[in-house]
Amino acid sequence: MNSHPLAWIFRPWHAGWFALVTLLPAGLGAQETPVMQDAVTHEQLAQRLPRIQQEDPMKRLPESTGENPAKNPPEDLFSQSDVLCFGGMATLVPKRAILQVPKPLASRMQFLRGSTLMGWSEFYAKNRGWITTVDVSRAQAEGNEPLAADVTTRLKDSTALVVATHLGGPISVLPIKPPPPPPPPPPAKPAAPAASTAKSKP
Repeated sequence: MNSHPLAWIFRPWHAGWFALVTLLPAGLGAQETPVMQDAVTHEQLAQRLPRIQQEDPMKRLPESTGENPAKNPPEDLFSQSDVLCFGGMATLVPKRAILQVPKPLASRMQFLRGSTLMGWSEFYAKNRGWITTVDVSRAQAEGNEPLAADVTTRLKDSTALVVATHLGGPISVLPIKPPPPPPPPPPAKPAAPAASTAKSKP
């Protein structure tokens, strides 16, 4: 006679349950009578306190010699960003992300009280009339490669505020790094001694 198709599920569970029941102590469900103890008096606590303080494991730890992080808190977001504000809207971009600021638009880099702070994408979508972007590579943003010549020309002639972007978001553009100095020339090899031409006497 064939066994039930779900028998393999119940057999291990049943065997494990039986083993668990047999291992349980006989008096598991019985409640033990609580042991009553006298309350510790104030005088007893005062007598134990010196011993507790002497055995305090925290006193055995060496003092920390690292710099206190509270003395150098991380800079806030505003100190690392430039503000763009216009029409009751404002956004933050990383410092050095703004490549060109025409004089008539310089006042729009100040936060006006009551403006709504929003993300870059939303702000840019509503202010394309006076903001344009220039896509830069990672190497250009790190200062390892210069901007293309046509981009430099656009910056000079642009009447809009220009923001550098990478993968759709504003990014800082560091100054071009100076080329590394050439390696020192190898040391000159000492001149070989001249061969003697004098003939030995017989």
